Amino acid sequence: MDLAIITVSYNTRDLLVDCLASVLDSLERSGLEAELWVVDNASADGSAELVRQRFPAVRLIAHDQNVGFAAGNNLALRQMGFSVPTSSSRNAAGPDDLPRHVLFLNPDTRVLGDAPSRMVRFLDQVPGAGAVGAQLVHGDGSFQHSAFAFPGLAQVLIDFFPLHTRLIDSRLNGRYPRSLYDKGAPFLVDHPLGAALMVCSEVLAQVGGFDERFFMYCEEIDLCRRIRAAGWEIYCLPQARIVHLVGQSTQQFRDRMFVELWRSRYLMFDKHNGPPFRWLVRRLVCLGLWAEARRARAAHRRGAITSEELEGRLQAFHQVAQL
Repeated sequence: MDLAIITVSYNTRDLLVDCLASVLDSLERSGLEAELWVVDNASADGSAELVRQRFPAVRLIAHDQNVGFAAGNNLALRQMGFSVPTSSSRNAAGPDDLPRHVLFLNPDTRVLGDAPSRMVRFLDQVPGAGAVGAQLVHGDGSFQHSAFAFPGLAQVLIDFFPLHTRLIDSRLNGRYPRSLYDKGAPFLVDHPLGAALMVCSEVLAQVGGFDERFFMYCEEIDLCRRIRAAGWEIYCLPQARIVHLVGQSTQQFRDRMFVELWRSRYLMFDKHNGPPFRWLVRRLVCLGLWAEARRARAAHRRGAITSEELEGRLQAFHQVAQL
């Protein structure tokens, strides 16, 4: 098989319909031998039943609890035949009949044209390429940053203290120049956004799947760090375009997701960065949380947020400070 596509969903029923329809339409015209998997993380909106009824060709794993993005993807990888451990601490190859490539695709995406087949051809044709990401665009077709440099201290600082709007889209904040996307040629990156990430099966067999300690966020960064450490190159392919509607699952629980973001970031820094870096990060975050709390209280005084919203944010800041 040329390609397996995995989508992990959680209460995104309507978006999932559009995602699956676009993928199946693209695959039908591509000539690829492919299989589409949906892992439903105990959605309460009827997502699993919808997949059964409207997309019978899709391989559905209807889980009875929300295990997160990383563990959800690993469930499908194991059923395909990959030997994926529950932690990234050890790796083992799977059988020879694995799909040649695996595309991890968010349910809040919509494939445009022949994006998956372009990504497959790229990985087939470029020696040393272990993974590739698509060019993501917003729902109105406008530009969206699709790949990033591995996080550093500057990015943490800009998260809390955006000193100038130009810094947000700068290389200092891990963004690649817009001109690289506009040229249309593939370019090397540290990691694509996990909303649309294709990885060679050979690479997954070598480095393992996702680290399931990441419930949400940073799991693709950790995977790409391991891919790079194993000697493979990672690219962004601007000619493969995919609509990404951004955060449709995570915005259901904004304060909780803020805590999960920093829980995952701390785990990532613990895995891949030294003690001095980790010490500085935690102090930057503490300073940033103090500034965020001041902004939240000011917004409450202006009537911009409710007392309930203020309390939720302050509790989230407190939880992050205790991590």
